[in-house]
This record gives sequence, C-alpha cells and structure tokens, in this order.
Amino acid sequence: MTRRIAMWSGPRNLSTALMRAFSRRSDTEVVDEPLYACYLAATGLDHPMRAEVLASMPARFDEAVAAITVRPCAAAVQYQKHMAQHLLPTMDRGWLAGLTHAFLLRDPRRVVASYAARRGSPTPEDLGFHQLLELYERLEAAGERPPVILAEDILAAPRPALVALCEALDVDFQEAMLRWPQGPLPGEGVWAPHWYGALWRSTGFGAPTPAPERMPEPLVPVARACEPAFHRLYEARLLIADS
Repeated sequence: MTRRIAMWSGPRNLSTALMRAFSRRSDTEVVDEPLYACYLAATGLDHPMRAEVLASMPARFDEAVAAITVRPCAAAVQYQKHMAQHLLPTMDRGWLAGLTHAFLLRDPRRVVASYAARRGSPTPEDLGFHQLLELYERLEAAGERPPVILAEDILAAPRPALVALCEALDVDFQEAMLRWPQGPLPGEGVWAPHWYGALWRSTGFGAPTPAPERMPEPLVPVARACEPAFHRLYEARLLIADS
C-alpha cells in the first residue's frame, strides 16, 4: 500500500525544493499542489497561467481529492506538496484522515519579502500561516503529532534535517535527496516555467539567507499578523541534530 505524505506549507517556503528532494527518491512519486485548480476555480483569482492550471488538473474538489487518496499509485511513497491556503474553509476535511501529514515553516519576514519581490504586497491570507495553524490544531485534536520542519534548518544543514524529517515520517532517508539535476523534473505543475526558474538552475539546497533587517513599511503589519501562528507552530518544530 502506498504511503501518502501531505506536506503542508505556504508560498515562498522552500516547498518546491523539498518536493524536488523527495522526487529523487527511488520509491517516491511527487504531486505538485493538487488542490491549486480547485482553489482558483472557487476563488476566481487571476494567478499567472490560470487557464493552463485549470486545464491541467481537476478543478472539482471531489475529483482532486480522489486523485490523491484513492487513485492507485505505483510508487511505495506518494509525496504531495500542498499549499495550506488552497484548502478553503468551505472544503471538506474528512479525506485528511487517510494521509500522513507534515508541515514546512519559514520565518514570516523572509516569506513576506520573497513574496512581495515576485507578486507585490500580500495579505496574511495569501501566505497560509493561519491556515497552517488551523490544520495543525485539527490534526492535533485528533491525536496526531505531525512533524514541523523549518526551511531555515533545511538550508543550514540539509542532510541532518532530511534525516530527521524522514525519521519522523517513518521512511528511510536516501542520499539522492540532497542533489538533483538542473532543469524540469517529472511531477512539477504546469506553472513550473513561470515560478521554478531559479530551482531549475540549482542542483541542491542553497545557502541560508538572513532575514531582512528592514522591510517596507506596508509589509510590516503583514509579517506581524503571521507571527502568532508561526510561533505556535515553531514550538512543535523538529530539533535537528548536529551534522
């Protein structure tokens, strides 16, 4: 039976690089943001390559969920990269019980600065921190303790961080997760040419970058609004052993 891992994060969180690391495993199939078309269809948001996204994957929620819960998968592990903001409040959560969940977290100041550089000023709802906390607390109330890993910890020490994450997910760590070839890889969404250019030029996790010392004044309230959810999730983070 396939282990289906749902990795929840928000935008600009190292999520695509982590998906790429899992794609290098010999036993894993990756699925890139399977609820994205549902989210666009429900909200009407005009994201880059909207038409291509809607044409490339199920836009009906029941069909999208079936594809990642009951549709057969030939691989032993299916790694699903999810954006927490794609799971809208009106969407059913019952299907979550069949998955193994994990959370990827990043300092809100870094997220806001990175997002603003690509798409302009975000709202807290765009960044997914509150949605991540809502989902984490739902799983916690059901008796689960899903692992939380920091993007900063992965960049600072990729191997120890991935070893810890794999152990928490009860899958074997594979050395191949640390390196990848340049260019596109199977499983990436149709939007990859627009968003993944820097990743396509990489061959592994990059060096960590410092949080911005100063942010444009309009962005400060956005980062501050995300901090309570970030700190609550930060308390549950995996502690990474020294390399």
